[in-house]
Amino acid sequence: MASSQSEGRRQQALDKQRQAMMEEFDKQKQTLLSETEKSRPSNNRFVGQNDSMEDSLKKATVGLVTVEDFKKAREALEEAKARESVQKAEVKEERTKKRKKKVAKSTLSFGDEEVDEDEGSSSKGKKKAADGDTESGPAAKRLKLKNPAVDTSFLPDRDREEQERVLREELRQKWLKEQEAIKKEDIEVTYSYWDGSGHRKSVTCKKGDDIGTFLGKCREQFPELRGVGVDNLMYIKEDLIIPHHYTFYDFIVNKARGKSGPLFNFDVHDDVRMLADASVEKDESHAGKVVERSWYQRSKHIFPANRWEIFDPAKNYGKYTIA
Repeated sequence: MASSQSEGRRQQALDKQRQAMMEEFDKQKQTLLSETEKSRPSNNRFVGQNDSMEDSLKKATVGLVTVEDFKKAREALEEAKARESVQKAEVKEERTKKRKKKVAKSTLSFGDEEVDEDEGSSSKGKKKAADGDTESGPAAKRLKLKNPAVDTSFLPDRDREEQERVLREELRQKWLKEQEAIKKEDIEVTYSYWDGSGHRKSVTCKKGDDIGTFLGKCREQFPELRGVGVDNLMYIKEDLIIPHHYTFYDFIVNKARGKSGPLFNFDVHDDVRMLADASVEKDESHAGKVVERSWYQRSKHIFPANRWEIFDPAKNYGKYTIA
């Protein structure tokens, strides 16, 4: 019985000793792992710590969220990001200012400090003595190192640049207002509804109207065109098919040219001159044609439709020709 008790106590002592050894082993293992992780290059070492806007928005809107709450959360995050960027910019600007202050100032002097060579040695001695007094004095005045007569207009100036920017903006706004006024001016466009023969009429539009709006007004003047959509109508000016998105203002401002005449004149006039000079280009403006797309598809192989082509603003059509 006594031997069994002693064996039990011995077994407990061995278990405690084994447990202490295991704990010590685990501690050493954790220490080695931590040292290894520190020495190993991490994948997240160069990754920014700040979450992106989408990640922050996902974290802020977990679960079912209404549209209003989602918009509010997004606006709040955008404002926070904006404030953070402003603070960073201010800190950066302060750092740059401090760096500039630390830079040593240039000691180049443009001052007129020339000494007359004809002066005697006594005057030089007096000058040296005076310089010594000024340098040794506690409140010695610093020499001026800038010459106000030097031209500094080539140097950057914030005030001057701001004035130039304001002037450019004023001129831009003035030019835009003038162009808007031009677009609102009326223009009379003479055209001919072409179905194999011409039916000439005229319509009043604004210079800022596009070709689609013009064709819509033309469609109202002919009963046979009222059942035809604007997309099924074509406008041909000087043997060029004008797409619907162009405006009269575009052709007037750019002085666009066609194959048989100018595209910026929408009235009809002939070039009447006293002498017929073959070397001088004629300035004749012909009435534009309004045709149905179905008629063009049937007749594009015969004159005059075989001369028509789509307008290309980058193409130079050369001199005007009518044949």
